[in-house]
Amino acid sequence: MFNTTKWLNVTSIPLIAFFFVFLCLPVGFIGFQSLQTDAGFSISGYVEALQNTALMTALWNSTKVSTLVALSTTILAFILSYTVAMTRIQGSMKQFIQYSVIFPMFLPTITYGFVLIYAFGNQGIFSKLFGGERLFTIYGFNGLLLGGILYTLPPAFIIMQNGFQYVDRKYLLVADLMGDRPMRKAYHTILRPMSGSIAGAFVLSFILSFTDFGIPASIGGSYEVIATTLYQTMLGAIPNFQQGAIVSVFMLLPAVFGVLLLQAVDKLNFHQTNPSGTELAPHRMRDTTFGMMALSISIIILAIFIVMFIVPFSKAYPFDLTFTLDFVRQFLSMSELIQVYGNSVFVALCTAAIGVIFTFVTALVRARTDLKGRKSFDFFAMMTNTVPGMVLGLGYLLLFNDSTLKGTFLIIILCNFVHFYTTPYLMAKNALQRMDANWEVIASLLQDSWLKTVFRIIVPNMKSTIIEMFSYFFIQAMVTVSGVIFLVSTETLIVSAKIKELQHFNQFNEIFLLSIFIFLTNIIVKIACEWYLKKEKKVQ
Repeated sequence: MFNTTKWLNVTSIPLIAFFFVFLCLPVGFIGFQSLQTDAGFSISGYVEALQNTALMTALWNSTKVSTLVALSTTILAFILSYTVAMTRIQGSMKQFIQYSVIFPMFLPTITYGFVLIYAFGNQGIFSKLFGGERLFTIYGFNGLLLGGILYTLPPAFIIMQNGFQYVDRKYLLVADLMGDRPMRKAYHTILRPMSGSIAGAFVLSFILSFTDFGIPASIGGSYEVIATTLYQTMLGAIPNFQQGAIVSVFMLLPAVFGVLLLQAVDKLNFHQTNPSGTELAPHRMRDTTFGMMALSISIIILAIFIVMFIVPFSKAYPFDLTFTLDFVRQFLSMSELIQVYGNSVFVALCTAAIGVIFTFVTALVRARTDLKGRKSFDFFAMMTNTVPGMVLGLGYLLLFNDSTLKGTFLIIILCNFVHFYTTPYLMAKNALQRMDANWEVIASLLQDSWLKTVFRIIVPNMKSTIIEMFSYFFIQAMVTVSGVIFLVSTETLIVSAKIKELQHFNQFNEIFLLSIFIFLTNIIVKIACEWYLKKEKKVQ
């Protein structure tokens, strides 16, 4: 390992201090605030909270919905990923399934609720297809369940799709030769190797559903969950900081438990060192059954979201579906909405740029140096993965309420970066650890400085990972609402928060057009990043 220099030691100190100030302190301040009463420090607030029927009902509702969402999502994600990885359906159909499943990732979750209303409400598309009869009540539990599935299905699918890459297909042939029964074959060749991925998808889906604010805010109705309870406590007529801090702690506990459980189920994972490229044996029933199920799920997802592209381009949905661009022209003439969109792009670009630099440096210190304390960045990554966005945002609101950061773009950008730090950090760390550990040693023998080695050797070999990190930060910053809902002001309003405001005025054309702008922006960034990655691979 290359010997560290004074520059590295100096660099690591402010990095650790940054995470202490913008991660540990906000979370710790919430705990401090939750114990602060008029009579001093006391747990009386927690005792009262446990006796608060409304709060306990909201907590139970969140747990119930999230459990059902996680169970449903895990089953659907397994069907979809199995179809893509373990069947012989056409490659074009597999691509269609993949693109359809990840489609919702490019939209704010608060948009999901409005889409569901226009799809399954009294005047919804699906209601019209069934003779104008509403299939079910979309507000409340049903909407939260369906919205939660749409939200958690893409990441669960990605986890399982990655897991299937390490399932060795040759064991399927061995099981056939041994005459194993279907259930025994499925367990030993598919379910057991995939058990870690399945458990991980379930836990992740539960955490995402439990901590999400966007879907309950748009379609929750009178069905209270913990996220809307926290929002109403802090942004109601009379904000209650102590009660908000206590609700945040309750919101934090299942997330902490989920992350610990994720670490436990990681032991279930076992990967083949070199999975064979054995071709799958032809099996018409398998391919037809899973192909039809996966295709149906994909079509339903697209059919639900298609309403977003119909409503703002219709004269008077659902009564007059004549195509028109009138609402688009009105939208483009509304400087306020254009400014909000510009704010979102600005915040996303800054989050991505700052995020890539900070994350790369922290991962570099962790993976390519022998600095003492370098493992603290692993702790920070685990912590950011544990703290829900709403809790982190509330911590920033309480801690920096009287500072110059309040109401600025900077505090939103910092919150976004800290909130989404984990995944890019792990990407960078893993990429750096796979590189030859002797590069720095050889460079030092050639009398190159450590900085020159980084820019001449390490960064060029990290280009693809850096681009993926940028794409991740940008897209997440564009669609997030939970983390910034407490931090935006009239001057720093971004699209995902503006949609919440437009909801009160029933301006759904504007909501869908803003959502389309976010979607197209994210798609353009994603395509540009993938194009660059393909270009780099060709050069190599």
